[in-house]
Amino acid sequence: MNILLTGATGFIGRSLLRKLRQEGFGVSVTVRSKSNLFDDNVKQFVVGDLAHDVDWLAVLKNINCVIHLAGKAHDKNLENGVGLSEFYNINTKQTLKLARASSDAGVSRFIFLSSIRVNGNTSNRPFLEIDIPNPQEPYAISKYEAEQGLLKLSKNSSLEVVIIRPPLVYGNNVPGNFGRLIQWASAKFMLPLPLGSVNNARSLIAIDNLASFIITCTLHPKASNEIFLISDNGALSTPQLLKNIAKAF
Repeated sequence: MNILLTGATGFIGRSLLRKLRQEGFGVSVTVRSKSNLFDDNVKQFVVGDLAHDVDWLAVLKNINCVIHLAGKAHDKNLENGVGLSEFYNINTKQTLKLARASSDAGVSRFIFLSSIRVNGNTSNRPFLEIDIPNPQEPYAISKYEAEQGLLKLSKNSSLEVVIIRPPLVYGNNVPGNFGRLIQWASAKFMLPLPLGSVNNARSLIAIDNLASFIITCTLHPKASNEIFLISDNGALSTPQLLKNIAKAF
């Protein structure tokens, strides 16, 4: 099977690419500019910034499955100054253009990495696939609108769609706030934080588990046109999370 992977230079993409290669898949990747992260067995397509239109048909030749990870990332600081239009252009509009081109090119399956934030930001119980979506911020709204467009496309074409809404992803060299949390929790001299009364619960997923699940979705017949919520077993409170990170170090 030949895979086209977008977002291959990111945290999730690098781990997924490694596992795909280990499983024997043929993998092509899209990049903004030529990268030295990949060996000669990985074909690179330079497509520039996804905010601009791309000639996807040239990229999709002989591709069986597209795994679409690329997008405008969720960032609370960023969203304070960025409206829905910027997230919509990349996360919704360009995703659907790639999906339509995939359908035209005869691609069998399109896997879209969405976000658990499509379900909402908080809940008194774990979210379920059957829950009514409740996206709150531009990032989540743009992901949800992409999902809706993909599901509509799947009903009107032969393209099979798989939507995955992961929670916070963790692993070696994870970026963002989780990476900073790991740096703090692994410090030799940690200052105590007033978190003893915090009784929240948050689902997480290890990067290797997410990558394995995505690979399962490339071939499994029952993954076709489904929405999946996936996490590691059990949720953690913030104090438990910090203790586990510190203990691991």
